[in-house]
Amino acid sequence: MADQSDVETALVTAIAATLYPQGIGAPSILPAPCRIYRGAPAAAALAADLAAGVINATIIPDAAGQENTTRYPDEPQLISAAVPGLSIHVAGQTATLSGTATMGQVAGLLVDNLAVVHRIQAGDSPALVAATLAAYLRTRRLVLVNGATISVPDAAAIIGRVVADQTVQRETRRQKQHFKVSFWCPSADLRDRVAIVVDQSLSASLWLPLADGTSGYLRAISSVVLDQSQNANLYRRDLIYSIEYPTVVTTTVPAMIFGDLRLTPADAGSVQTLLA
Repeated sequence: MADQSDVETALVTAIAATLYPQGIGAPSILPAPCRIYRGAPAAAALAADLAAGVINATIIPDAAGQENTTRYPDEPQLISAAVPGLSIHVAGQTATLSGTATMGQVAGLLVDNLAVVHRIQAGDSPALVAATLAAYLRTRRLVLVNGATISVPDAAAIIGRVVADQTVQRETRRQKQHFKVSFWCPSADLRDRVAIVVDQSLSASLWLPLADGTSGYLRAISSVVLDQSQNANLYRRDLIYSIEYPTVVTTTVPAMIFGDLRLTPADAGSVQTLLA
């Protein structure tokens, strides 16, 4: 889930990518090195950086706190469909398992109206899964097993399926918050240059990517120049941005492999199921 700290970190990453497009191992695009971090600068460290010609860029959340902007229904959303690595090929009265048996998958056979399933365990192989499914079937049917192949000689129909657990997200809350990006510079020229290039970059980015795969909606709010400082060598400018971002909960859920259909015939007094 995205937290306030994730938004601050995302701003650090975005500003660093702007000032160091070739990576932090290469020179800055400005004629001065830049230090980018969350939180307020320590006075002694800042004074040393300013004396050495180093720009400090800091990200601090606004003291006003967050505004709850929740307005979307709390419904699970599939992140990306997980594809099983194991498969079952059915030919007539024979089912053959192949592929990779990894945890998070469920394999099953529907033989006529008898359904048997097995959740893959650590160390399983197609042959072990076949043996397990055959053991379940043998409680009701005649079954032959050869390696990863299962045969049911008297079966009228066989269906084989493998499903995988899916990862879903629920947006439980949405909030809007102001963040202050401050530039602490040793000269007015550097202050103006760094503020302009960063503001142009952030203003062109409507969405701020966050660590959990979601994004925050970014909008410029204001800009303030603060030169009246106790430190005569300090030139500062603050850029204020509003960022709206979601709080999401990620959950792994099982997938249905066989669904039962229950019928109540008009002339029957009880419910009948299509599965045994």
